[in-house]
Amino acid sequence: AGMEMQMDPLFLAWSYFRRRKFQPCSEICGQILETNPYDQAAWSLKTQVLTEMVYVDEVDVDQEGIAEMMLDDNAIAQVARPGTSMKLPGTSQGGGPSPAIRPMTQAGRPLSGFVRPSTQSGRPGTMEQAIRTPRTAHTARPVTSASGRFVRLGTASILTSPDGPFINLSRLNFTKYAQKPNLAKALFEYIFHHENDVKNALELAALATEHAQFKDWWWKVQLGKCYYRLGLYREAEKQFKSALKQQDMVDTFLYLAKVYIPLDQPITALTLLKQGLDHFPREVTLLTGIARIHEEMNNISSATEYYKEVLKQDNTHVEAIACIGSNHFYSDQPEIALRFYRRLLQMGVYNCELFNNLALCCFYAQQYDMTLSSFQRALSLATNDEEVADVWYNLGHVAVGIGDLNLAYQCLKLCLANNNNHAEAYNNLAVLEMRKGHTEQYSIALHTQIHTHIYKIYFLFIYYYSQVGDLQSSYIAAQKAKAAFPDHVDTCHLIKQLKQHFATL
Repeated sequence: AGMEMQMDPLFLAWSYFRRRKFQPCSEICGQILETNPYDQAAWSLKTQVLTEMVYVDEVDVDQEGIAEMMLDDNAIAQVARPGTSMKLPGTSQGGGPSPAIRPMTQAGRPLSGFVRPSTQSGRPGTMEQAIRTPRTAHTARPVTSASGRFVRLGTASILTSPDGPFINLSRLNFTKYAQKPNLAKALFEYIFHHENDVKNALELAALATEHAQFKDWWWKVQLGKCYYRLGLYREAEKQFKSALKQQDMVDTFLYLAKVYIPLDQPITALTLLKQGLDHFPREVTLLTGIARIHEEMNNISSATEYYKEVLKQDNTHVEAIACIGSNHFYSDQPEIALRFYRRLLQMGVYNCELFNNLALCCFYAQQYDMTLSSFQRALSLATNDEEVADVWYNLGHVAVGIGDLNLAYQCLKLCLANNNNHAEAYNNLAVLEMRKGHTEQYSIALHTQIHTHIYKIYFLFIYYYSQVGDLQSSYIAAQKAKAAFPDHVDTCHLIKQLKQHFATL
């Protein structure tokens, strides 16, 4: 019988790792560690595999949640000069569409055409996530970064037990690992990304930096990342600047720019990213970073210019295509927006949002034959009730556009059946009720969503009260509208008219 040749298990594990087949790689490493628990090569490889499984690029700027905004103690000035702050909603410096036309996020910033990884939900370790996270059976406290992913069982330092965690951090001697750079780097990434234990990661990074005699730029960047996660932005800034003095790296420029966003210093961030472009000309990530900041500041035309620069370097950049398409749509150029969205479809992007946008572009470009089929495709691809509600809401708009008010009414009802908090649908339903002469339903629909700061809702209240002859309530609604939108010309004009009317009574 011929002898069967078998590949060395560790070599096979490395092969799986390079091919990004993480599960079989992790299993082989586990088998090696069962036979030889002190095999450092297998241990190090397994830490890297587990890290890769949950790795998220930290370069993306985190969307500030309501909790961070309310409890912010890093504000430089309460009233910043126009054009220098990202916290002044409603100012359009770049000649783009006004905030009345383009939808806003809850923070008062224009919606971009692209959902970035950090905008999906609260990131671990943030106040927003602590508020959102449900309490567990073990503790009344929310699961924050300090308590880790699971309840950890006690095992020896490097040894692992089959039913326990891979590494028990409380047993590790960080001083020992800090003196072994190859092991330390894999271990740090495991602690930071897989365990999400920023404090232990910071301790290891500090000891390793000290061991490297403060000459290793990589460890300084990791220290900066830890400080950023802990909300110590000035300490993070020092570490990133120190790392840049030793080694120019694209990522370091992006991390440092990211530090200035929660400090509300967008001009500093822009200057820094442009310095990065001097060192790394036409670098796509730096150009994208500049475009995002311009977009956050509502400077849409400048953002579009930079996104176009991105497309010159990388014509398959989904974010740039989506954001330029979105900007053309809100600038009354649906035919051009349609070209960009079709390009995304050709690239293989196939989801509810894209078909929804294609349908709207077709409708506004008067290509009615494609509109309904695109909406049908969007509905079939929707993954949750919110997406279904948005599609029905847009179908309601199309129905109003073609003059079928009964269809519009039914679409808005279906929208609210899927998402009971859809304020715009209540708003438009109220208008339809008013047209039918149902003033009572009109009032109910408006009062249901009065707590949401929607651009037109106050004016509908003013109209309603003036129709039923309650001028005093109409005047109060106008004052509220002025408080919400102080620069709006129509509101000021309306209040002036009401005052004149009261004077003549």
